[in-house]
Amino acid sequence: MAQILRNHMGRNHNDYNEPSVQPKNPYLVTMEEDILYHFSLSTKTHNLPEMFGDIKFVCVGGSGIRMKAFAQFIHQELKLPGSPEEIKNICEGTDRYCMYKVGPVLSVSHGMGAPSISIMLHELIKLLHHAQCHDVVLLRLGTSGGVGLAPGTVVITDKAVDYSFRPQFEQAILGKVISRSTELDEGVANELLQCSSELQNFPAVVGHTMCVHDFYEGQGRLDGALCSFSHEEKCDYLKKAYEAGVRNIEMESTVLAAMCRVCGLKAAVICVTLLNRFEGDQITSPHDVLVEYQHRPQVLVAHFIKKRLGYIV
Repeated sequence: MAQILRNHMGRNHNDYNEPSVQPKNPYLVTMEEDILYHFSLSTKTHNLPEMFGDIKFVCVGGSGIRMKAFAQFIHQELKLPGSPEEIKNICEGTDRYCMYKVGPVLSVSHGMGAPSISIMLHELIKLLHHAQCHDVVLLRLGTSGGVGLAPGTVVITDKAVDYSFRPQFEQAILGKVISRSTELDEGVANELLQCSSELQNFPAVVGHTMCVHDFYEGQGRLDGALCSFSHEEKCDYLKKAYEAGVRNIEMESTVLAAMCRVCGLKAAVICVTLLNRFEGDQITSPHDVLVEYQHRPQVLVAHFIKKRLGYIV
């Protein structure tokens, strides 16, 4: 297995036929230096092709601690030399995000909500472009509230939808609202679903993921500091979401899907449900159960990566 990975990593990144990641910004080519401020990296101070040119899988998640744990987990799964405990945070010069490189896998934190992940994605997409990466898949590993699903179910997103169940991401730019499509790569989603069927006792579904702007009122919770609706209105909204194909709710998927789609980066969203929102608002499962739930997206993505690298036939 180690030889498979060495063969894979030994290939020049220009050998791949897939187009490189392409930021859609004509001004980038005019810049003498591109400072990736929130990563504490720069095109002048760092050799980005040498550091990142062999990246094939970018795995992102909200928590820095969780993404470090994933980096250590994938290090063990790929049976790489050295100790997983020695993996270093590439972004240690900043406290905004964490980044760990494990062979062809990059593990990056993105914080909570669309603004935080948007900032990270701008700099990540430019990083992959400057590093001349090819044939990259980006995977978001996260947690979510289930809609009509039992806690612990892993949802593989086919479409990220907004609060009105539309597959689009709207952003105000220079006073105008711009709308971008949020459809994710169907082939990657199907691969992930197939991988889930190869794991024992692993509940997984493909469905729409609704992305909203906050954790409380935006998700129809009754337990926040503010609540401007009734229990009946909440249940009616969740029922409409379910009928529209929504199977979970989180706060990052639409901007991720939109940005990756525009820049030619294949992407997937894999989130485990921590509760069924039809049954309540607060997360009440025991800590050890929640830890096991949160590990499920990591297990699925590790299986996917190993299959792509030829570890598993």
